[in-house]
Amino acid sequence: MPTEESRPPECSRVEMTQLVLPGDANTLGNAFGGKILQWIDIAAGVAARRHAGGVAVTASIDSVQFKQPVLLGDIVVLRATLTRAWRTSMEIYVSVDCDGIDGGEDRHAVSAFLTFVAIDEEGRPRPVPGVCPQTEEERKAHGEAEQRRTQRLNLLGHA
Repeated sequence: MPTEESRPPECSRVEMTQLVLPGDANTLGNAFGGKILQWIDIAAGVAARRHAGGVAVTASIDSVQFKQPVLLGDIVVLRATLTRAWRTSMEIYVSVDCDGIDGGEDRHAVSAFLTFVAIDEEGRPRPVPGVCPQTEEERKAHGEAEQRRTQRLNLLGHA
């Protein structure tokens, strides 16, 4: 269990905006999946760092679901939110939406869950505060996070 006082998800929430430029897309005009994953990792990393109050590193990226294409010229809005924290690790949910600013519909494009681990100056895992959900949606994500963690640990053979 986390050793410090718990914090609400709002304290570490991140919203990041990107414009899909020609160097971010393939010849069909679709954003590279790897570029979107890079943006997801950055948004989640900032949220993890805010929550941990220091350096945190990516431990896993899982449950990435590309639901809609992200196109050249799209304005992409990434929202990262902590769902839960354990002793040294944190789960972050990132939602990727395309802004319909040019008259199109806003669309949800990608969802992902990431795990980050807080580290100290020597690169060793260090304790992080817990997460205290405030809304019904946050409480649901907080409860489901334990199931996802169990699945991740089972895949690693640590259960």
